[in-house]
Amino acid sequence: MNDFYDKVYDVVRLIPAGKVTSYGAIAAYLGSVQSSRMVGWAMNNAHVQDRFVPAHRVVNRNGLLTGKHHFGSSTIMQELLEAEGISVINDQIVDFNRHFWNPMIELDME
Repeated sequence: MNDFYDKVYDVVRLIPAGKVTSYGAIAAYLGSVQSSRMVGWAMNNAHVQDRFVPAHRVVNRNGLLTGKHHFGSSTIMQELLEAEGISVINDQIVDFNRHFWNPMIELDME
């Protein structure tokens, strides 16, 4: 499981500021499409990693801030996203498709 988490963290570290992706998109990129929940568990542990993991950039498939309660305060995730130019209303990213970063597409180009 730690190897999977490390792969998740590597992908999340590649998400550019001002972009977000979903648990499912990361799972699919890692070849484990049914593992979105495990990606979520990895994000829950992101804050204890030696290297920074921008977990605030990972949301559910509809752009909802479902992991916001794991940031120490229910507003920190939104504040971090807004500092990167992403608008959030009622815990949902505004214009989600415009901000969505798909690792299957973006990392295939590198």
